[in-house]
Amino acid sequence: MKVAIVILNYNGKNWLEKFLPNVITHNTYNNAEIVVADNASTDDSVAFLQKEFSEIKIIQNKNNSGYAGGYNAALKNVNADIYCLLNSDVEVSGQWIENMLPIFGDDLVAAAQPKILSYQHKNKFEYAGAAGGFIDKYGYPFCRGRIFDTVEEDKGQYDTPSEIFWATGACLFIRSAIFHQAGGFDEDFFAHQEEIDLCWRLKNLGYKIMYVPQSKVYHVGGGTLDKKNPKKTFLNFRNNRFSLIKNLSENEYQRIAFIRNLLDFIAISMAFLKGNFQEANAIFNALNTYRKQRKYYENKRQNNELFIKLSSIKQPNKNGIYKGSIVWNYFIKGKKYFSDIQN
Repeated sequence: MKVAIVILNYNGKNWLEKFLPNVITHNTYNNAEIVVADNASTDDSVAFLQKEFSEIKIIQNKNNSGYAGGYNAALKNVNADIYCLLNSDVEVSGQWIENMLPIFGDDLVAAAQPKILSYQHKNKFEYAGAAGGFIDKYGYPFCRGRIFDTVEEDKGQYDTPSEIFWATGACLFIRSAIFHQAGGFDEDFFAHQEEIDLCWRLKNLGYKIMYVPQSKVYHVGGGTLDKKNPKKTFLNFRNNRFSLIKNLSENEYQRIAFIRNLLDFIAISMAFLKGNFQEANAIFNALNTYRKQRKYYENKRQNNELFIKLSSIKQPNKNGIYKGSIVWNYFIKGKKYFSDIQN
């Protein structure tokens, strides 16, 4: 089974300098190559790679089309059975690839992630991915080991391989054939939550997404945008609403639309009352953009539904959808940990 570790870079020479040697050192799997896909960087990333890491394959994209478009373009030029899409600000550990691959012995597994721990606090989970991604009935994403701003210490509580709803794009292992069959990432997302949308589409085809704790990596996080950056807030809210429109049926969407709109309005109000005016404005602009483009994404839903009819291998896989409201349980009932909300 050939593996390609593909690192997308945009003006990230400092991250490559810091973490690429670690990836090379721990590339002990005998059928893996390392690829850096450069997203038209304006720093000297490419020259640096050519000088210091001449053994690394470099793909130079013509423009910066974000995480989604950048990977879509680069992966057309990568030949492997399994892609490992790895952020440039990730430290890997021994046997991280070898420990991931057995899960793909199950033909229903389309994608998987390792345990994602914090680079700064290695005994804690990391915000973007932790011990695997889930969504609630209203489409809000969260992780085992991290719900909103509550991050758990890793005490072995999530040390069993298990099915999840979405795998983080910080370190995403995915079958190349299925990635291309599904059309890759939705480039309209540009960045943020494109991996959730892709995993949701794969789940709707009947595939499984898995978490494999025997493999560990350590993520800095916020290497491109801090999680409180207004642009990131805008993309997260906008793209999340796009995912709902695309991946739920019309009837499913209508059943949750009123409550979801109310919750997002509350999010705007709370940010405003706390004086976080940039955050409030970002959420408002995201929802306004969503409303303007809603018809466009309803057309995408129709295309998705046709694709499911033609290409599904089983009934849509709903494992990993929490039946309650993570917002209500966290902020109103005070349930801060995944163990508190299991149903």
